[in-house]
Amino acid sequence: MISVKNVRKAFGEKKVLNGLDLEIPKGETLVIMGRSGCGKSVLLKIIAGLLSIDEGEVWVDGSEITNLKRQPLNKIRRKIGMLFQSAALFDSMSVAENIAFMLDQHTDLSQQDMRKVVDEKLNLVDLDGVQDLRPAQLSGGMRKRVGLARALAFNPEIILYDEPTTGLDPVTCTEINQLIRDLNQKLQVTSVVVTHDMHSAFSVGTLMVMLHEGKRLAFGTPDEIINEDNPILQQFILFGAPDQILNIDDPTLRKYTGRDTQ
Repeated sequence: MISVKNVRKAFGEKKVLNGLDLEIPKGETLVIMGRSGCGKSVLLKIIAGLLSIDEGEVWVDGSEITNLKRQPLNKIRRKIGMLFQSAALFDSMSVAENIAFMLDQHTDLSQQDMRKVVDEKLNLVDLDGVQDLRPAQLSGGMRKRVGLARALAFNPEIILYDEPTTGLDPVTCTEINQLIRDLNQKLQVTSVVVTHDMHSAFSVGTLMVMLHEGKRLAFGTPDEIINEDNPILQQFILFGAPDQILNIDDPTLRKYTGRDTQ
């Protein structure tokens, strides 16, 4: 569904991606891991067509997007929904207006039909009755759900998540992780998740990739990643889980962090 071939991207003298190769099959949920500044969010924006690359190729659903003009690129973007780290909602708009914003800009749907889409997408993210509220009236988890509902407005085939659980409490994190899994199953989409949260990573991912110095350090299923004999990868996994969840009596967490809870 997504193919990244020998992609290089630099900002001035800083090389962020340095010959990255990656294949993401249709229907999988790929988790992108790595230290801060390794290019995770940059890669996500490149896949979304929001950033250009210096070298290489990026393919989305059989189309190379590297050098596409605006109109054909926008057609490809219609297949992609993105949840930004901060949800990126417009404070001056209601929840319904936020979700319908792109529909209003790029379709001929009536107000009534757009309202139906808004209601449908809010139902998908388990959030009803908030259509007329403003973002400031919502909790952090609710704002994430509204941002996700907006990302679903065009019925995308690909959903990109940039740190979907950042800033949320452990209970809400678990709810967002479950929502990501549920949406992947219900909608049969291909998902790409950038996260520092190891509990979240192993909870939602069917495939995982570790970026290091702009390249792919490791790639595979969660079981393959956990058994990968690479000290950089193992250190990231073993010590990457936030302190506040290390003592949770969670067999998945214990398995994937190598910690035994007595």
